[in-house]
Amino acid sequence: MHAGAQLVMYQSINLHIEDNGGEGRPVILIHGWPLSGAAWEHQVPALRDAGYRVMTYDRRGFGRSDKPASGFDYDTLSDDLAGIIEDKDLSDVTLVGFSMGGGEVARYVSRHGSARLHSVVFAAAVPPYLMKTDDNPDGPLTKEKAEEMETGLRDDRDAFFDGFTKDFFSANGDLKVSEGERQKAIALCQQSDQAAALGCMEAFGTTDFREDLRRLRFRRWLCMATLMPLFPSKVRGSACMTRSPVASSSSSRERRTE
Repeated sequence: MHAGAQLVMYQSINLHIEDNGGEGRPVILIHGWPLSGAAWEHQVPALRDAGYRVMTYDRRGFGRSDKPASGFDYDTLSDDLAGIIEDKDLSDVTLVGFSMGGGEVARYVSRHGSARLHSVVFAAAVPPYLMKTDDNPDGPLTKEKAEEMETGLRDDRDAFFDGFTKDFFSANGDLKVSEGERQKAIALCQQSDQAAALGCMEAFGTTDFREDLRRLRFRRWLCMATLMPLFPSKVRGSACMTRSPVASSSSSRERRTE
C-alpha cells in the first residue's frame, strides 16, 4: 500500500481510501459503477495542484475494499461515506458523485445532513430516478433493459464488461478514449465482486432519489451531464436540476451540459 493509501473500517467493512493529505478544502470523489477510486486518476492531480485535499475510495465490494455478501443499498453505501467523513473528522467538504456515485451524494445529504459539507457535484449522475415507471415516464431505464443488463452480467462477465465499456466511453458511436484507457477500465471492472456488481446494479437502477434531492439546501451546486448512450444525458442532467428546491434560482446554481 503506497503513501496516501489507507484502510478505514466502518460497519465492519474495510474501505480502501486514497488521501493526498493536503491542507486545502477536502474534495471526495465517488466513483461510478463498476469501477473503483482509481478511475479518478486523471482528475486527482489537477485538483491536488489546485490546492485541494483530494480523497477517493473504493465502494464496498469494488476495487481494494472488502467484498461483503450484502450491503449494496444506498442507505448502507451512504453510511459508508459518512463513516469516512467522520473517521477523518472532515468539514467544509465538496462531494463529487459520478454516475452511481451521485446516488451516494443525494442519499448522504438526506440521511446525514449537510453540516459537514461545502457543496455537492452531480456528474452524469443517476438521480433523480433511472427506472421508467408510471409516475416517472421520463426514466431512461426500462424494466426490460435492466433485466437484459442483469442477465448479461450473470451469464458472461468478460463479454458484459467489454460491451459495457465500449458503450460507456462512446458518444454518437465514436469511442472517446484510447483502447488502452478502455482496457484499464475493464481491469477495474474485473476487480468488482459479482455480488456487489449485481447488488449495486439493482440499487442504481431502482432507487428513487426524488425526495432526497428535495432536501438539498446548498446555495451553489453543480449538475453536469455528458453524452453517454447508456442513459440519455438530457434526461439525467435536466431532471436532476428540477428536483432541487433551489434550482429555480439562477444565482444559486451552476449548470453545465456537454
